[in-house]
Amino acid sequence: MSVPHAKILPKAYDAHGAKRALELARETLQIETDALTALKNRISDDPDDAFAQAVGLLLNCGGRVVVSGIGKSGHIARKIAATLASTGTPALFVHPAEAAHGDLGMVTEDDAFVAISYSGESTELLAIVPIIKRMGAKLIAMTGNDESSLAKLANVHLSIHVDKEACPLNLAPTASTTATLALGDALAVALLDARGFQEEDFARSHPGGALGRRLLTHVRDVMRSGDAIPAVTADVPLSEALFEITRKGMAMTAVVDDAYRAIGIFTDGDLRRLIENAQDFTKLKIADIMHANPRTVGPDQLAVEAVELMEHYRINQLLVADAGGKLVGALHIHDLTRAKVI
Repeated sequence: MSVPHAKILPKAYDAHGAKRALELARETLQIETDALTALKNRISDDPDDAFAQAVGLLLNCGGRVVVSGIGKSGHIARKIAATLASTGTPALFVHPAEAAHGDLGMVTEDDAFVAISYSGESTELLAIVPIIKRMGAKLIAMTGNDESSLAKLANVHLSIHVDKEACPLNLAPTASTTATLALGDALAVALLDARGFQEEDFARSHPGGALGRRLLTHVRDVMRSGDAIPAVTADVPLSEALFEITRKGMAMTAVVDDAYRAIGIFTDGDLRRLIENAQDFTKLKIADIMHANPRTVGPDQLAVEAVELMEHYRINQLLVADAGGKLVGALHIHDLTRAKVI
């Protein structure tokens, strides 16, 4: 007969309990702050510092960075691998237990292997590290014990030692996992800088994010083209131009010459100002009231550049013209909003 797990009943959560929770919150954050401060102080200005050696090893490896760990260290290892990969350093996570049953085939002699274990005695890692070393891959160990088996096997050892965990029982990995994650971030940032990684590179790794949309979306991707472009010739009466504005729904129309070059623009704002002057509209040609030499943007420019033009000139519409001045598209501020460029 199976024995049920003992149920842990919570203490009564009253004002005293709330006060205790707040004390623990402050204490936890202070312990983890102290752990990070100690970690920072262990990194010296010496070019031969272990951290500098680790960066050089990762930077110069001909393959990928393989990050591995088990338990809580495994969760941190996954995050470090993801951060490296998104900041210009090809990286992946391999579970050490799965590696012992076939996934070790993902690792090549050109790779750098980052093994994470606070004790430095993880049996799952120690089972595969000798094989990794024999195949020629470089090993970086992140442990809390300089004398551990894993530390001694490593080409470079990075200490993630903490004086105590934030857990009141000093058992659950808390300060140590925070220190490990922070050290992984430090490696990623140092590598990012050494590689000359820029915003555009980050955008290519994050095409679905806001930065990716801003840096990878071009005007041609969001502009209205073909029959959707509101356009009239310079000789048409104002009434016909107004029909075009209504049909195309952009609150403006472009004015083009016989070669379909943009020579002017007329907007709903121009119409409101015209009404205030109470003119006889029946005799007006669009050429008489249009804004000549309209501002344009190229189809291959970034959409964010179109946004900057609109904001600078306080306009809501922009014509798109090719290198020869031919009208090829039109943009409304709403198009850019829908594309999440803004």
